[in-house]
Amino acid sequence: MSNLDRQATLSVCGGRGFVVAEPVRELLSPRHVKLGESTEVRRLLPNLGRRMVGAWAFVDHYGPDDIADESGMQVPPHPHMGLQTVSWLHDGEVLHRDSLGSLQTVRPRELGLMTSGRAISHSEESPRAHARFLHGAQLWVALPDAHRNVDPHFQHHADLPVVTAPGLTATVILGTLDGTTSPGTTYTPLVGADLTLTPGTDARLPLDPDFEYAVLAMSGEAKVDGVPVPAGSMLYLGCGRTELPLHTDSEAGLMLLGGEPFEEEIVMWWNFIGRSHEEIEAARKDWMETPRFGDVTGYAGTRLPAPALPPVALKPRGRVR
Repeated sequence: MSNLDRQATLSVCGGRGFVVAEPVRELLSPRHVKLGESTEVRRLLPNLGRRMVGAWAFVDHYGPDDIADESGMQVPPHPHMGLQTVSWLHDGEVLHRDSLGSLQTVRPRELGLMTSGRAISHSEESPRAHARFLHGAQLWVALPDAHRNVDPHFQHHADLPVVTAPGLTATVILGTLDGTTSPGTTYTPLVGADLTLTPGTDARLPLDPDFEYAVLAMSGEAKVDGVPVPAGSMLYLGCGRTELPLHTDSEAGLMLLGGEPFEEEIVMWWNFIGRSHEEIEAARKDWMETPRFGDVTGYAGTRLPAPALPPVALKPRGRVR
């Protein structure tokens, strides 16, 4: 998914300066952003004072939206580099096209994973004949320096492994949870899991104390380590945890995001993740003037132009270990 903010700003991410080394309970409120023609998203990452969770660098939550009489999601062709996009749905369908020739409809609880590597472009849209409701999350994972120029590729996994406990079903989207590993390709130690809780659930989810974590509330309301987390918000949890208490009196849907703190300093601007102003500037120029990012065929519309760069140089900040 594209960051369609026409006033795209620099996001300074990475480095140990942003990491909390012990358990915390920091509730993050979203920023509301218009996406395309009819979709409004709640942006949880990057957030004021909290830029990343492990390698997770971007989190948008949208819906549930009634799109029965609307076109739904319509995101024109746009570029990416230096990251992976993770498409995750609870309701509806999203048709993915990319410059590799991939054409895939992603449905609820299926993983759509696009690794941009050095350069790719794609579009996302609700199919012409689509379900009434659209509800999901779009997330980005920053690629480490050793792998950020890999060949671009797209993966679709319809069957994902699950971890169960009384009242809890955890679908492992990426990485490993409680010894269960997703088939999706990862480049840093991380985890992403979709949690479904039934009414009256009291559960404790095992965690890796070396990871930092956050929980995104997709629907309902649950208490995460005793903190009520309303739908559309996210609770940052820090590091040093071996388990996570979860409780709900009603049905609730959550996403667990975590990973080893991302030590590299990165620059994230528009749909690019790089390491310097010059790299971002070159990527923008290439999208506008060269065939580097390829062409998306089949989308009924023109591709998305890049916004103007800010008048000051983009500089990564933060600390490295």
